[in-house]
Amino acid sequence: MSKNLSIRDVPDDLVELVKERAGKNHRSLRGELLAIIEEAVKPTRLVRMTPREILEQGRKLGLRTASDSVEIIRKMRDERYGG
Repeated sequence: MSKNLSIRDVPDDLVELVKERAGKNHRSLRGELLAIIEEAVKPTRLVRMTPREILEQGRKLGLRTASDSVEIIRKMRDERYGG
């Protein structure tokens, strides 16, 4: 059985942000609010990734790896000593 929820006195700017998000996700306001609630309360599923996928994801986020250390040290040294 489903229940009705009501939230009062929601600031206008927050309502507009949720409406924009709903539009981007091709959902109604109600659908977007349900998706937000589900995302917030459902347990996170473990995603299995290969080491290569993890490395690619880290690079997309701009993270550096230990294998980049030589490049990082050289850049820092050159910046410091003008090399």
